[in-house]
Amino acid sequence: MKRPPLSLKAQALSLLARREHSRAELRTKLMAHARQRARSQAQAAAKDRALGPRDPWDRSDEEPVETPPEFDAERAAEDIERVLDDLEAARHLSDARFAESRVHARARRQGIARIEQELSRHGVELDADTARQLRDTELERAREIWRRKYGGQAPADAAERARQMRFLAGRGFSGDVVRRVVGQREDD
Repeated sequence: MKRPPLSLKAQALSLLARREHSRAELRTKLMAHARQRARSQAQAAAKDRALGPRDPWDRSDEEPVETPPEFDAERAAEDIERVLDDLEAARHLSDARFAESRVHARARRQGIARIEQELSRHGVELDADTARQLRDTELERAREIWRRKYGGQAPADAAERARQMRFLAGRGFSGDVVRRVVGQREDD
């Protein structure tokens, strides 16, 4: 027998148990869950109507059966906001904690521009202290990534130099940092 879909709060807690989520990301996932839940309930109701009575003496199918209501996005959005507020009040959901976990996971491999871009996709901004710390360590982090990737060897020609610079720029490091790392100007 198929289990009924989880409630909004149970689904939110299930998602948060796996990893941190931003409020905006969790809102999107819960809206998709609410749509799927309404679709499942409508399909189950249609299936029950199509099967008819299970007992040959049961004539309850002769009474008109209500059709399930259509998905009400506004009501679902209100319910989701209420669940999100409850989760924040219980400290299960925190945008600051989400940002901290993303920065911790990405800082060793990415520059500040890439980290800020990822956070903005999730509707979260980087706090000023963390941004300052990332900027202060960006040169060292870029050098370490460059050393691991290229073995600390200076580029042999302009094409190789451009390739190495594109690699670091693609990781979200600033142009100045990329030039300093690939150009090997230690005095900066």
